[in-house]
Amino acid sequence: MTRVIASEPDDWLPRLRGAPELREAALDQLREFLVRGLSRALPHRYDGCVGVEDITQIALLKILNSLESFRGQSRFTTWALAIAIRVAMSEMRRKYYRDVPLETVTSAGTFRLELADPTAEEPEAIESRATLAALLGRLIAETLSEKQQIAIRGSLDELPVEVIAERLQSNRNAVYKLLHDARMKLREGLEAHGVTVDDVMTAV
Repeated sequence: MTRVIASEPDDWLPRLRGAPELREAALDQLREFLVRGLSRALPHRYDGCVGVEDITQIALLKILNSLESFRGQSRFTTWALAIAIRVAMSEMRRKYYRDVPLETVTSAGTFRLELADPTAEEPEAIESRATLAALLGRLIAETLSEKQQIAIRGSLDELPVEVIAERLQSNRNAVYKLLHDARMKLREGLEAHGVTVDDVMTAV
C-alpha cells in the first residue's frame, strides 16, 4: 500500500500577507512548526537558559520582517526554521553569558591553545604549543590596551560580541575595531618573534 504524504503548503507568503483571519491561521501553523523544529534542534543548549516559546516569538517577528528576502530557493518552512535557529543561538548566547563575571573576561590567567583530541598529541607538539601559548599571553598583556585585552580575551573565550560590548559599555562596531587593532598588534608581535599565523593555526 502506497503511503500518501501531504505536501507542504506553498502559499505561505499570500497567507502571511493576507486578510487578518488568514494571516492569524498561517502564523499559528508556522508557530507550531517552529516550536517543534527548535525543540529538536536546540536540546539542552546553554543549559536551557531561554524557552523555546520565547525564542519562537522573537523568530516570528524576524521572519515577518524578512519576507521580502525569501527567494523560493528552498521550502518556506526550511528558510523560516533556519532564521529561527540563528535567532535562537544569538539570543541564547547573549543570555547565557550575561552573568559571566567581568573578571573572567579580563583576567590574564593562562592562555591556552586546545586541540579537539589532546590525547593524540606528541610530547614535542605539547611543548611547542605551550611555548606559543606563553608568547601569546605575554603579547596580550604587554602590547594591548586594557580595552583591547578585554575584547581579545572575550573573543578567545568565545563570548558574543554583544556581551563584550556590554562589559565595555560600548557597541558592536567599537568592539570590532578593538578586535581588529588587537589582532594586528598580535600579528606584528608574533612575526617579530619569528612566528607566523600559519604556525599558530598549526598549533591549534
